[in-house]
Amino acid sequence: MEAPHILCVNPWIHDYAAFDFWAKPLGLLGLAAILRDNGVRVSYMDCLDRFHPRAGDRVKVQADGRGPYRKTVIPPPKGLETTGRRYFRYGIDPEWFRQDLLAMDRPDLVFVTSLMTYWAPGVRETIAVIKEVFPDIPVVLGGIYATLCTDHARTCSLADEVAPGNGEEKLPELVQRYTGFPFAPKGNPGNLDTQPYPALDLVSHLCYAPILTSRGCPFSCEYCASSFLEPGFRRRSPESVFREICHWHREKGIRNFAFYDDALLIHGERYAIPLFEAIIDAGLDLDFHTPNAVHIREITQPMATLMFKAGFKSIRLGLETTDFSSARTHDSKVKANEFHMAVRRLLEAGFDHDQIGAYLLCGLPGQEVAEVKSSMVEVEKSGITPVLAYYTPIPHTEMWEEAKSASRYDLDKDPVFTNNALFPCMERDIPSIKTISQLKKISK
Repeated sequence: MEAPHILCVNPWIHDYAAFDFWAKPLGLLGLAAILRDNGVRVSYMDCLDRFHPRAGDRVKVQADGRGPYRKTVIPPPKGLETTGRRYFRYGIDPEWFRQDLLAMDRPDLVFVTSLMTYWAPGVRETIAVIKEVFPDIPVVLGGIYATLCTDHARTCSLADEVAPGNGEEKLPELVQRYTGFPFAPKGNPGNLDTQPYPALDLVSHLCYAPILTSRGCPFSCEYCASSFLEPGFRRRSPESVFREICHWHREKGIRNFAFYDDALLIHGERYAIPLFEAIIDAGLDLDFHTPNAVHIREITQPMATLMFKAGFKSIRLGLETTDFSSARTHDSKVKANEFHMAVRRLLEAGFDHDQIGAYLLCGLPGQEVAEVKSSMVEVEKSGITPVLAYYTPIPHTEMWEEAKSASRYDLDKDPVFTNNALFPCMERDIPSIKTISQLKKISK
């Protein structure tokens, strides 16, 4: 039978703020690559495309490939009308999307991905436009929001089907059920080395490449849903990752790579170290970034030296807080001496102070503003930059029930109330919320 045509769509973001921090929907593009490898015709549309042909020549691009999304003021979701803040659609103009859909070959099936749970309104608007243009074409929604808030997605997203969990496992059945096209994916789903590279070549203007060397995380932090989204911890071989880096550098001229792993440096002697050594030995003049943070305890002096020689340009440390006391409420991954030693090793390896930042969580249930201020001071004393990370309450995490009890919103009612810009788990203490916002402005 003739192979079907499947459209993959990355939806709009609806939020108070958004920025392209080397972000691409790797899960969706991974599925696109598998489909293509098995003879399916694939198209890709990105509602966040900063380089859309109709955007003109006013696109702002930083040297590392990052940049702002196009944005339009829109009404806030129900329940957030009185925040006093402007709410935006981030991404291309809806009419551009509509025209692109009308101009394309009619698809047989549409896959839409989803990221942050509180970006659900953007997902709904995206699917509404698809349904307007192709009312009889089935739309399947997957991704993070679909997995963490499945019932809400089934009720509110407008998708014909919500497919939570691992997309690779469900892909053959979904394609056959909706199109009649049978295929058995090549390779071993459990072996990441046998999977094709994500179809980044479908991106309209690729100026950086996000890279995953692993799936899942060996840790279970009480505020993080990684272990729910990706049960188990699987890794690619350093050889496989090195080949992918060389591929995108050779084929697309990519110089900036962002590692989005949850545990890049874990078991470094078997994974990160051979990878960094291969990059150095090949003489590749590339820039690497760690926006997801690296584990502080893994930064030995040899590791720091290899990262510097390999070309890392921005390092983010997963610190969370400098309250290292045994009485602190939440988990602690690191001790004071381990943090200061890691900073010293990175600086001695050759990194500049402004290349290194430490993530500090703020807005946690019961957290005092004084703790955040104290942590910022401590990080600054170490000679690096404090980077505030606003806490987002996430279903299926250990902290979820505590977050619901602490929140001034009904978090179960709608994921929009979990938006970290609202500081949903801080009490109705407007001076404290304003203080946190001001602290954010002086951090990176």
